[in-house]
Amino acid sequence: MHISQRAQAITPFLAMEFGKRAALLEATGREVIRLNIGEPDFGAPPAVIAAMRAQMDGRAQAYTDALGLPALRAAIAGFYATVHGVTIDPAQVVVTAGASAALLLVAAALVDPGDRVLVADPSYPCNRHFLAGFGADVALVPTTAASRFQLDLPAVQQHWNGETRGVLIATPSNPTGTTVPPAELAALCDWVALQGAWRVVDEIYLNLADPLADGRPMPTILAHDAGAVVINSFSKTFGMTGWRLGWCVAPPALVPALERLAQNYYICPSAPAQQAALACFTPETLALCAERQQELRARRTIVLEGLAAIGLPVPVVPDGAFYVYFDIRGTGSNAVQFCERALQEAGVALTPGADFGVCSADHHVRLSYASSRDNLREGLHRLEQLLQSG
Repeated sequence: MHISQRAQAITPFLAMEFGKRAALLEATGREVIRLNIGEPDFGAPPAVIAAMRAQMDGRAQAYTDALGLPALRAAIAGFYATVHGVTIDPAQVVVTAGASAALLLVAAALVDPGDRVLVADPSYPCNRHFLAGFGADVALVPTTAASRFQLDLPAVQQHWNGETRGVLIATPSNPTGTTVPPAELAALCDWVALQGAWRVVDEIYLNLADPLADGRPMPTILAHDAGAVVINSFSKTFGMTGWRLGWCVAPPALVPALERLAQNYYICPSAPAQQAALACFTPETLALCAERQQELRARRTIVLEGLAAIGLPVPVVPDGAFYVYFDIRGTGSNAVQFCERALQEAGVALTPGADFGVCSADHHVRLSYASSRDNLREGLHRLEQLLQSG
């Protein structure tokens, strides 16, 4: 059977690959501490689970509009108004089958073969694969600890050329958990807009970012750049990873194209998941999510202190999401070797930097602290023993 060049070009998603290996070890009776996947252990909020149970009473689950339930689109728009003070027309909200489907639609709508797109290195691998799948020439822009492993305006200007059509920015970032400072992000988007290019901002972890110094929540780029396309998800803030529900906010001119693509690619997002997701935006659920955010910060402290104690430095302290990107050069191993040893010898699943790019991949490893405090402490203890064993 002939396999397309597109499929052959996609590298394995190592976070998932190490997850598979962890499952094989568990099947033999080994206990594995899974710190490789960005999946909050909280699960969906109770009100959302109750709403889903109510939906699954035998009633017919018909297709919804391709753009999503009008009530859910309005609720998402209301969320931006309540949390971020930004007014968005619900008609700009496109509910999707996970944030991955949002990026699928956006890439299909914006990218023509040969278009050059700038993406930070390191960054979430699936983002660049979506772009490349539609023919983009994805330029991975090397970043360093000095730029918080994020794109900044000088880097974008340095790597810009006549074929560049847009940028994709994730803030907070996976794998580093770092944000682009709001003023830097605004300047970057302003400059890209002046070039007549598009800006896609992945804000999946935005509502897990630390507040600003004055206590206000980290702002959405939409507060500054109404022409940007924003991608978000129910998976992280609301703990609904397996529900496969996300959204994007797009300029009005882009929405009809996204609608046509959604109609043809997957018809509509899950109807019962959409109905249940309405319960995400009640005051009670939002208060619960705020408590969970505080818990994640406590877990981050455990991890940062634990890694420092065992000699695994974190070049940039994360201020969002639930990841720590630590440096393993002092171990004498490269990142893949370190993760192999951690899994096989210590029973700790991690993700090597090779998942996320090339410029710092060999000597960085991502740890997800979306697991329990007990698991984090045990995982760190096992890593300490691994390092002591040589």
